[in-house]
Amino acid sequence: MEELKLDVQIRNQIGRRKVKVVHREDCVPAIVYGGKKKDPTPIKVNRRAYEHIMRHHQGQSVVFRLNVMEGEKKLRDYSVIVKEEQHAPVSDNLQHIDFHRISLTEELEVKVPIVTKGEAAGVKNDGGSLDHTVWELDIICLPTNIPEKITVDVTELEIGNAIHIKDIVLPEGVKTKHDPEAVLVSVVPPMKEVEVSAEGEEEDIEPEVIKEKKDGDAEEGAEEQAEEKGEEEKPQE
Repeated sequence: MEELKLDVQIRNQIGRRKVKVVHREDCVPAIVYGGKKKDPTPIKVNRRAYEHIMRHHQGQSVVFRLNVMEGEKKLRDYSVIVKEEQHAPVSDNLQHIDFHRISLTEELEVKVPIVTKGEAAGVKNDGGSLDHTVWELDIICLPTNIPEKITVDVTELEIGNAIHIKDIVLPEGVKTKHDPEAVLVSVVPPMKEVEVSAEGEEEDIEPEVIKEKKDGDAEEGAEEQAEEKGEEEKPQE
């Protein structure tokens, strides 16, 4: 990826009150870490310029060439990547940025989005579903070799087929520490709907069996009731 130039201003005064002033200037407070210069460098970034770049490179690991200015005077410049953004919990407005100094001649580890290409045969012809398991791939490469994305063609996938990390061809100079057997995408069978009809419900319920007593059974029952009644009426001694 080509470096993107970004002018930033040094922050000589830091603290909660000064941060509020930075926000009122429509800027974002930031800090640059790492590199041969061990001490962090507090800076402020023009909000509109930064967000414009990030919108056009959404989801990508952007490599910036920061021009650190003090007014109109350029103090220094170096290559950085974004390590973290902090957003307000309610408004989601960008509140702070952490940059990390890098060297263009040293490899680094970053995350790259994985996108699918085409419609899987098992989805198109057999009603299956595409199961996208891994959305980002951890890669190792030089900053200038960071790909915008990793594209995976799923057109030939039938139901039960999968694409593993070992199946994809990474760009030259790019490698990954991911498990080669890990599944990126697969096609799973369609869900079966189980319909229970009213007739089925009636068949599942065991009907109560009521037997019609025969004449003999009726007489026997009557005799038993009479005997029980007689036992109850006997005077106790």
